[in-house]
Amino acid sequence: MKSLKQFWELREGLYDPGIFKAIFLAGGPGSGKSYVVKRTTGGMGLKVVNSDDVYEKMLSDVGLDTTPEDIYSDLGQSTREKAKGVTKRMQGNYLAGRLGIIIDGTGKDYDKITAQADKLKKLGYDVSMIFVDTSLDTAQEQNRKRKRTLLDDEVEKMWNDVQKNKNRFAAYFGSDYIRVENNMAGEDVFAKVWKRVRAMVSKKVSNPIAKAWMSAELQKKKSSSSVSATPVSIQQSKSSGRRVSDKMSGGSTSVRVRKN
Repeated sequence: MKSLKQFWELREGLYDPGIFKAIFLAGGPGSGKSYVVKRTTGGMGLKVVNSDDVYEKMLSDVGLDTTPEDIYSDLGQSTREKAKGVTKRMQGNYLAGRLGIIIDGTGKDYDKITAQADKLKKLGYDVSMIFVDTSLDTAQEQNRKRKRTLLDDEVEKMWNDVQKNKNRFAAYFGSDYIRVENNMAGEDVFAKVWKRVRAMVSKKVSNPIAKAWMSAELQKKKSSSSVSATPVSIQQSKSSGRRVSDKMSGGSTSVRVRKN
């Protein structure tokens, strides 16, 4: 019987339910991305790559708060860069196993996101985007309620940058682009988005690159299992000068060690 640890190793490896699926999450500060992603991707086993979560933990570790003063201080900014490095390593580990991931970002840098998506495609990933859209007034209001608040001017600048990329993202991701208007989104909206995301994540892997990788990994597992299942024969020990013999008696195997 397989242990619980073995079960999850299988589930999160070659048999990960979201294998070769990558969802980019875009939306400015105060758009409610964290809330939306929980309501629309919950229970799908996707790994969330979010430097903000790491950043807030690291801020606390160095004695800083999530206020604009601490965030924009020299220590706050250097901590931000370290958090990005930690997040990058986490993402690298997920990609090594081709696990399903959600890449949480603002979407203000179109070229950076599409370049990242292109690299994932070359690995065999199916890529998609959930774009969380709000009015500027809603973004400002929700930003002020967040634990880690940004300056109003910064929120407006980032909101404008993200809005400029909205149509470009829609063109790049095509039918795998999902826009969620989160000004007053209700349960009906989240339910529809959840169904669409579920369909994308559950879609059978068809990319030739992905199928080749899975085939190679499966072969490795078979080879490993074959080696571990090979019985070890009891042979003469040259180092001790003793002879080991097997004797079948009464349906059991006895092993006797006799000195020469």
